[in-house]
Amino acid sequence: MDANAANDSDSPRVVLCDLDGVVWLAHRPIAGSVEAIADLRAAGHRVLFVTNNSKDTIEVQEAALAAIGVPAVGDVLTSAMAAARLVRTGERILVCGGDGIRQAVERQGAVVVGDDEADPAVDAVVVGFHRTFDYPGLTRAARAVWRGARLIGTNDDATYPTPQGPIPGGGAILAAVQTAAGVPAAVAGKPHQPMVELVRSVVGEQAAVHAVMVGDRASTDGLFARALGCAYAHVNSGVTPEGTAVTPVPELIAHDLAAVAAAVLSGWRPQRSPTLHS
Repeated sequence: MDANAANDSDSPRVVLCDLDGVVWLAHRPIAGSVEAIADLRAAGHRVLFVTNNSKDTIEVQEAALAAIGVPAVGDVLTSAMAAARLVRTGERILVCGGDGIRQAVERQGAVVVGDDEADPAVDAVVVGFHRTFDYPGLTRAARAVWRGARLIGTNDDATYPTPQGPIPGGGAILAAVQTAAGVPAAVAGKPHQPMVELVRSVVGEQAAVHAVMVGDRASTDGLFARALGCAYAHVNSGVTPEGTAVTPVPELIAHDLAAVAAAVLSGWRPQRSPTLHS
């Protein structure tokens, strides 16, 4: 057996988990998810959280996971971190988003311009989900792009899952800015290349190929798995109702993360056609 075959059939693998709709809904844990993560880790699998949520800082996201019983220091990768890969040291950045974006671009060595600066010189506008989006903010972002700033979106997910159902997501906000500015954005989060490169930089290329991406939105998580070259396990605990046909076709379809973990721990390995597991 060659090394790659051994890795695929016997060795612990990286399990990449989306957060919203897979681990929790608005920070309320989905039944069985916390135990599933603990069981995967106890068996030697590395669990990382790959989220398009750019609103919160890494520390806030790690603390929220810790609060539901999931240690996550160093294990959270966000679309804000991916977006920061598209800015350069010393650039002036207008943030139309949350603290997670501000943290990520500052760690990249860029400078966040203040909201109180009148018509600041801006190299790039970075847009992400936030609950304070308003017309003045839209005008400020569009004006910066009209004057030559690059437009970057942390993600383009149209909706965001909550226990009460979906609400407008970061992609809806980005669509408003793109429409006003009249230019398309470079999008960083899943399924786009900056997030692919971020994951590969953390786990390594071989581990990325042998990983399993667990997600609830095939148009984001499934396409991300294809871009990364790994298997996709689709769950119905988030934005996609059970029984919905999804594209790309997952290697595994399950009710929730607990069912995915049970399959992985019982020896499931990707196949050409999807496996149903409950």
